[in-house]
Parts: sequence; C-alpha cells; structure tokens
Amino acid sequence: MRYELMLPNQIRTAIEERWPVVLPLGVLEYHGEHMAVGMDTLAVVRMLELVEAEMNIVILPPFYYGAASYAVAGPEGSGTVQVGGNVLAPFGEALFHGLLRIGFRNIHAIIHHQTENFAAGMPTDLAFKAAGRQAIFRMLEEKSGEGWWGDDAMASYYSEHGEGRNPFNWIQVHPLMSPEILAEYPFDHAGQGETSLMLALCPEAVDMARLAENKGWYTATAKDASAELGARGRDLILARLLTLLKQD
Repeated sequence: MRYELMLPNQIRTAIEERWPVVLPLGVLEYHGEHMAVGMDTLAVVRMLELVEAEMNIVILPPFYYGAASYAVAGPEGSGTVQVGGNVLAPFGEALFHGLLRIGFRNIHAIIHHQTENFAAGMPTDLAFKAAGRQAIFRMLEEKSGEGWWGDDAMASYYSEHGEGRNPFNWIQVHPLMSPEILAEYPFDHAGQGETSLMLALCPEAVDMARLAENKGWYTATAKDASAELGARGRDLILARLLTLLKQD
C-alpha cells in the first residue's frame, strides 16, 4: 500500500503484522540525452510496485534528493540535483526515528545509485545507513534509558540475535541489484543495462530517438538496449526483493 493513502487502522495492521515499510531512495541525475533524470529512483519505485502485487508492503513516498554528485555532468542544463551527505544524514535520522515512533520495526531503504561497491558505500547510502543506526540507538535509549545494553535484562542480547531478534535490523539499507544480479545483468550508467531496465519498467522515461545526441562514453552501449533484456533484469530483481522483504 502507498503510505500516503493509508488509513490509521491500516497502519496499525501493518505494524501488528510487521509488513515491510520501504523507502525508495535515489537521486535526480543526468542520464544522457535519451533518459529521464529520475531513472535511479524510478527503477526502485516501479520494482516495488511489482513487489506490492505479490505481498503486503508499505511503500513510502520516494525520496529523490540524494547525493547525485556532479561526476557525470555539471548541473547547468543537465538537470542533476546534488544534496550533500552531511545534509542527508540528519534528515534520514529524523525520518527513520519518526517511523520507529509510529511503531514500524521492519523498515527498509532501497537505492539504485553508485551501488556497484555497496559494501564500501557512497554518500547517499552511507548517510542513510548512519541515519538508521542513530535512529535505532535514539529509540532504544528513549524506551529503556541510558545503559540499556548493560542492564541485566539484556543478558540474552546475543542469543536473541541468533533467534532473529536484533534491533539493529529494524532499519536496513539495500542496493536494488545484489552482487549476484550484477554477475548476470549489465551494470552501467545510462548504457545498455539501465536503458533496458527503463524500457521494461518505465518506457515513458526513455526516448531512443535521442541516442545520437549523446556525447558521453557511458552512453555508448545504450544503442544495444532492449525491453527484453530489461525484463530479464526486472525478473532477477523481483525475485531478490521478494526474498529480501519476506515477512517474519
């Protein structure tokens, strides 16, 4: 369900049944002359719509204003919007803390931007990862006071982790494409892989007639894009998301 359309009784049901609450996280960034600037976030949104058809899930309003950087192109006339990680972190903490206050304990952010080396991280995902941790620490201290972890009541802390009750899993950040998917599907920026994915998920965001206007090396393979290839990526991503977000 779309969070903004939910009634309070529906929100209470989602809390009680531990529905995944998912934030589509991304940027507005130049993706060549042939593709929309919202590609990274649109890919997440459209994939979550497919997940929504298969399982109970809460989809938060997408956040487009991540750290796009000007590595690909300057902002003038290109449409790239850059918001630094130092600004994103306090926003993310406030957002996540607010969701925890509501009662959600199965919160996820999914991003498709600079995720080819997700383990090391890049500004947007790092900011929201840190924000999630800070929000959880804040909530635990608010609920149990300072010294919560050292209290005798927490002696079973590590064994509860093994049983799947780790409070630091309340908020998780994931890349749209896992390393396993990247081994089977081309990962690029506005090239064959991303263009194909958009042709399959959001064709109105692509204008293949403008390919000749591109000048960047990174768009060279876009001419080989197809909706059929994009459908293959879509299916790989969907299978992973359904497993990743499977309810407890």
